[in-house]
Order: sequence, then structure tokens, then C-alpha cells
Amino acid sequence: MRITCDRQTRELPENSTVEECLRAFGYAERSAIAAMRNHTVAELGDRISGDASLHPLTIADEEGRRIYERSLRFVMLLAISRLYPGQRVRIEYSVAQGVYVRLPGMMVNSRTVRGITAAMRAIIDEDLPFEKRVWNLTDAMRYFEVNGQQDKVELLRTRPYTTFTMYRCGEMWEYFYGAMAPSTGYVTVFDLVMMSTGFVLQLPDPESPSEPAPYVDRPKHLHVFDQSRRWCSILGAENTADLHRLIGAGDFRTFIRVNETFHEQAIHEIARDIVASGHRVVFVAGPSSSGKTTFAGRLAVHLRVLGRGAFRVSLDDYYIDRDQLPLEADGTLDLETLHALDLPLLQAQVNALLHGETVNLPRFSFKTGKREPEGHPFHLGHNELVIFEGIHGLNPLLSAGIPEEEIHRVFVSALTCLNLDDHNRIRTTDVRLLRRIVRDYHFRNTPPEKTLAMWPSVRRGEEQWVFPCQEMADSMFNTALHYELPILRHYAYDMLDRVQEDCEGYVLARRLMKMLHYVPDISESLLNEIPPLSLLREFIGGCTMEEMG
Repeated sequence: MRITCDRQTRELPENSTVEECLRAFGYAERSAIAAMRNHTVAELGDRISGDASLHPLTIADEEGRRIYERSLRFVMLLAISRLYPGQRVRIEYSVAQGVYVRLPGMMVNSRTVRGITAAMRAIIDEDLPFEKRVWNLTDAMRYFEVNGQQDKVELLRTRPYTTFTMYRCGEMWEYFYGAMAPSTGYVTVFDLVMMSTGFVLQLPDPESPSEPAPYVDRPKHLHVFDQSRRWCSILGAENTADLHRLIGAGDFRTFIRVNETFHEQAIHEIARDIVASGHRVVFVAGPSSSGKTTFAGRLAVHLRVLGRGAFRVSLDDYYIDRDQLPLEADGTLDLETLHALDLPLLQAQVNALLHGETVNLPRFSFKTGKREPEGHPFHLGHNELVIFEGIHGLNPLLSAGIPEEEIHRVFVSALTCLNLDDHNRIRTTDVRLLRRIVRDYHFRNTPPEKTLAMWPSVRRGEEQWVFPCQEMADSMFNTALHYELPILRHYAYDMLDRVQEDCEGYVLARRLMKMLHYVPDISESLLNEIPPLSLLREFIGGCTMEEMG
């Protein structure tokens, strides 16, 4: 068979493993954790039959990093099981370059963390294989029930297929929806950082993969996640099986209304803080598809209720003409950089507004890629403030020269706290991507294939420009709605299913579909329960915010 790798092609024996093929191209043992075979992920032990192209995956690749995390999580679960048999473990959300883990009902201290770390090191030193087997659903549910993992039993009740892949490491069997490393000896770099209610499992530093990433304390970010987790507890929804239960019991309408009420309450509290501060300029920032536009509109409504007029301005209107944009390394336009904005114009206009002057706000045409010749005259009246929203809103370079005493910064992001089960979290970035796929398809005439292809560039821009600034916020708001996954599934699943294997984003589409397999679909009648001012309406349509002016 003909195998292509690194622009070279070799004839190799039929049924060679992926690892044997990579070794034939000069890759050292354990230099890769898996590989892309054509446009799908292949484990190193998988055998290849027929011609194929291979690309080795490492911690530097998004898919490689996910495999590393998945395998390291298994090591951690096995270590905790050996130390504390029967102890529940809940793997929850990303914290910088790590994952937050709770041990419900157990007090975690430095001794606990040291013990788990030592047990993990021992398992890694054993170099235990991750053995893959296909199980039928009945046997898997029986196994998890005997082992007290009712969350997995409930999850598997919702699975649409009768067989699936299980992995064994040592004496433990587990299910992870994705590929794994060959053995525990592939995930040697990690650290555990104790927190008041659990610990953070730190992954390798992307800049220095031989060392664990340093822990970066983000108390405001963690506070918002903790608030969201409390909302989940109040709503009685921690895992996707709970969504099935709510729909089956006819309680999903109430679930939607309570979710929206939590949002309304949180936005009002932010508006009240802004009024109390006396700030006249509000910068709203957040990553792609976090709901910045609708949030800014709803914030303006709450400010009016509190007696403050508010005018919204999109930072996108300060884009420089496309033919002047900087380029990425591959020669494409860098749409994510801060320097795509006309910062001197923005800063001059904000200062002019604060001095009572009238300015001509720019308008950018995405159709022509240029600023329109006619702007929009605007004057900041008495008892009024202006809200600027865009991904770079919190960057200090953007607000340089603007009086700090006039600025209130708000960071918004969709921080879902819903899991598939205790050990399989749903990534916030995946939910944002689903939002963007649905919005781009329906309102920007962009097919899912193009959105999927653009996503890595969007994520690089967020990591460079957006997330490092989030702790500068005066207020934070979580735009996640715990009912949104069934809604997004309703719109996105068939779109993802049509993505072809030769598409650049095929692996990403399949991964999203694997997650959505466990999410219930909803009836069309339930869509009518979503309020017209819901943040979700920004992505699925029917939002009346713009009609309000």
C-alpha cells in the first residue's frame, strides 16, 4: 500500500499499524500521540489497509491535545479509584491550560493532591496500555451500575446505537467519546493544583510541552463558573440525561423560563453596578459567538430602566479597509488581530464624546470590505452612556488614552457547566462553535464547512487577544443557557451530518455529532418558548433586539 507523509510517499506492508508507518518515515517512538489518517483521527495501534495519507498528531495540535487530556483523565480516574474506592469524581470545566475537578462529598487538601499525584505517577511509570474493546449497550450499563456510576447508566439509556467503544486501563473500564493514546507512558507531563473545592489538572504548556503549564489564577472567571454551577444545581440539570428527563416529564418549558430569569437577574445586577459607578463608557468583550451583541442590547434596556440612556456601537465599524489588513503566516487576512481596528479614530472619538462634542461614528460595510463614506453623527447627552461591543473591548491598547474613571468593562462568554456525565465534560468552545455554525448558515449564507475551516484561526485569535484580558473586567456575564444544546442540536445536527469526509473540518464535525448523540432533540412547539430577547435568538433567529433601536 502507498502511504504519504510529510510530502513523501512510501510502499509499506498491508495492515501496518499507524505507528509502524510513522516510524518508516523517521518519526521517533512516542514522538506522536496519534495521527490524522486522510481526514479522520487514527490511534497509533490502528491498522491501515489501502492507500492513505498520514499526519502525526502531537500536543501542539488541537486533536492531539484532546487525546492527551482524555488519556490523562483516565490515569487520574484510575489513581483516585485505587486511593478512594467508590469516590465520585466530577470533571467540569477548563481553567486556563487545565481542567477543574471536584470530588463531591470529600474534603480536598494538599495531602489529598500529593497522594493523587503520586498514584498517577506510578500508573504512568507502569506504562499500562489503553485497551480498546467494542461493548454492547446492555453489558456496559450493567458494568457501570455495579460500579455505582448511575450518571453513565442514565447517559447510555439515551444512546442511539447498541454498541460502542470502551477502554480498559488496569482494572478499570471507561468510556470517552474520542481516541486515546496507546498507553499511560504517553502522558508524562502534568500537574495538580489544589483549589478550595477541588483541584486543577494541568496539561503541558503549549509553548514548552515538556513542562506542565503554569497555573494562572483567574478568580473572576472561576466565580462566574461557580455561579453557573449553582444555577445548574437549582435547575436540577448537571448532565445531558437530565435534559431528556425534563423533556420527558413536560418540564422543559419551565426550564427555559427559569434559565432566562437567571440571565435577566444577572444583567440587571451589572446595569445597577454601572449606574452606581457613574461610568459613561462601557466596553463589552468576549470570544466569538458568546452573544455580545444581544447582551449589549439587553444591558442598554436595563440601563434605561435605571434612568440612564444607552447607545450601542459595534467595534466592527472601526475595522480598517480589508486591503490594509495585516496578514497571517499563511498569507490570509488576519481578521482577529487588534490591529485590524482603527484604534486612533476610536480613542479620539471616545474622548471627544466625553468632552461633549459630536462625532461622526464610522460604518463598515462587510459586503465591500471598506468603511462607508457616510458615517452617523452622535452626541453623548446628559445622563447617557455609550456601549462599545466587540472581541477586543477589554484590551488595554484599545482604551489607551481614555480616562479610566469613565470606563466600565464587561466580559461575556458562554461557560456551559453541563456535562455528558461526571467524567465527560462538554467544552464551552464546542457550544460556541455550534452557535456560530447555526448563525453563519442561516444569516451569513456560510456553509458549515467554511465555518469549521475558519474555527482554528478564530480560536488562535481568541487565545492571543481575548482571553488574556478577561480578568480586567469590572463585571462578568455567562451567556450560556443550560437549555440551549437541544435547540442547537435541532438546527445543527443535519448540517454536520452532511459534511463530507474530504472536508477540512470533518473531524471537528464528527466530534460535535458524537456529543450531540446524547442530547435530546426538541419539538418545533418548544422553539416558541424561547423569548424574543433571549441571547439564543442571536444565533437561531427571531431576536427583536434590533427592532428596539
